[in-house]
Amino acid sequence: MKTEIRTGDPRSLKLLDLNARYMRHEQYQQLVANVRRDEALTSTPFVWHDIGSGERIVLSGNHRTKAAIEAGIEEITWLETSDLLTESQRLAIQLSHNSIAGEDDLAILKTLYEKIEDLDLRQYAGLDDATLELLADLDSPSLGEANLSFQTLAIVFLPDDLKDAQDVIRDALGLASSSDAVWVAALRQYDQTMAALDLASKSSDVTNVATAFGLILESFKDHAAELVDAWFDRDTGEPKHHGMAPLLTLFHTDAMPTKSAAIVEKALQQAVARGDVPAEHRYKALELWANQYLDTPA
Repeated sequence: MKTEIRTGDPRSLKLLDLNARYMRHEQYQQLVANVRRDEALTSTPFVWHDIGSGERIVLSGNHRTKAAIEAGIEEITWLETSDLLTESQRLAIQLSHNSIAGEDDLAILKTLYEKIEDLDLRQYAGLDDATLELLADLDSPSLGEANLSFQTLAIVFLPDDLKDAQDVIRDALGLASSSDAVWVAALRQYDQTMAALDLASKSSDVTNVATAFGLILESFKDHAAELVDAWFDRDTGEPKHHGMAPLLTLFHTDAMPTKSAAIVEKALQQAVARGDVPAEHRYKALELWANQYLDTPA
């Protein structure tokens, strides 16, 4: 979409006949007062220029435009597109500008609000009574999304039928477009996953799904060593494939005491320095030790 910045009389713009976004009377009056004080709009409306009719229709920022007119502002700045937009496209833009908005972290909001010393400027900030009451009751730091580092994972469970799977993938990718990663699993594994979550929840008497999922992961980690059978044939003593084997399945742990680790690290450095082990494949030291151990008579 091509856009440009334009300046003109707000009275030349056409406001929406039907606008889902409403503003309470006291909020609107505060907006008018702010615009009158600033003698300008400090955030730009979004306007569609209908080339056919010549009309410029405000898709977003109707209240700001109306407030500018009521405040007697002769000229405002807006963002405009002249692209050919269908009614559906215009409605989608209108609704998205209204609905896709961030949320205030109350702890940060309170900190910022309290830094405003001038009472008139506090009124200018436009916080309503309900929000001010929430700020007054706020005692502890907020644990909102803004304060957390997190990733979103979408697990897509696919049916066995190819056509059904393709349809599910198409729909799922659309729904999971905001996820950081998308994993694919067989549809039959969905029931297994739900059953495992239910078992973990009931066993530990928890209702939070994330907590239950964490319990499943902890249980898996406790039994991860059993996965050695996935790559090692106990009968022949040979590997079942030529991929990589997790060390956890060998040592039944993914960590060791630092005192022991320091000894291993010094040994690895010495093995690399001697050329016995390549620096990029330090795990070869384990193979070297194992062969020496196996060559030693019991």
